[in-house]
Amino acid sequence: MPVTSVNVQHLTKRFGETLALDDITFDAGKGELFGFIGPDGAGKTTLFRIMTTLLLPDAGICKVEGYDVVKDYRKIRSICGYMPGKFSLYHDLTVEENLNFFATIFGTTIRENYDLVKEIYQQIEPFKDRKAGKLSGGMKQKLALSCAMIHKPEILFLDEPTTGVDAVSRLEFWEMLKRLKRSGITILVSTPYMDEAGLCDRVALMQNGRIMTINTPRNIIRNYPLSLLSVKAGDIYRLLGDLRKYPDVHSVYPFGQSAHVAFHGPDIEKESLEKFLNKKNHDVVEIMQVEATIEDCFMELMKTPGEVINH
Repeated sequence: MPVTSVNVQHLTKRFGETLALDDITFDAGKGELFGFIGPDGAGKTTLFRIMTTLLLPDAGICKVEGYDVVKDYRKIRSICGYMPGKFSLYHDLTVEENLNFFATIFGTTIRENYDLVKEIYQQIEPFKDRKAGKLSGGMKQKLALSCAMIHKPEILFLDEPTTGVDAVSRLEFWEMLKRLKRSGITILVSTPYMDEAGLCDRVALMQNGRIMTINTPRNIIRNYPLSLLSVKAGDIYRLLGDLRKYPDVHSVYPFGQSAHVAFHGPDIEKESLEKFLNKKNHDVVEIMQVEATIEDCFMELMKTPGEVINH
């Protein structure tokens, strides 16, 4: 039976009248790369602050490596690395000074644990005398991860680590996470980017303080219950409105430069849809059947919320 790193049972948190976390329950396994996917306001940051002992829950149980976040907060802080969503290192300290500071807090040194961060830190080491506030988004990201890793944590909590960085830095960061995972460390990461879900072992899709489903990315897509078309035309805004008037359409959403149109049942008459759109004076119509993405699954779960199933 897999060893559990994080166990959360019926976790609830309110801020005044706002229910930030609504009966959250999940397990993350030892050595797992577990993702929380959802938009701003879904409850991801509140959950991460509770798991890292920075915020007290109103109800429920949260254990990290067997330690309770309320009773054993000192122990948890010594074994976890935390990278908050907002860059929170000292802007007026240099790269090296920041790393030295965090190493000292945990009673270690850069030299003692250099091998842990070597692969990440070497990429910014040429700029070790540059103040952290002057770094680019990708370099800040690498420095923050180095500081979270310098004390050899058993588990990493990364709250929206790729928000606001360029596409290349996002890709590099996920490659770093894969390498860290291979070393046996447990990684919990949150992101608003649906395309990053496929890089996790399992994901929890979150909205309005609730977990809508937990599963592997592949199984979430496999469980999508509808037939799906991608439709392109010259005027995307008018296209969306006209598609919603087509018979038997379940849902229509913009998807990049096209529209994703979901239908009940497996039989879709693309020719009939094309004729319908031609009558509506749409030009350059392109219609193709496509596999659902995590984003399609997320949108459908928002329309038909149900019981959360762990797999």
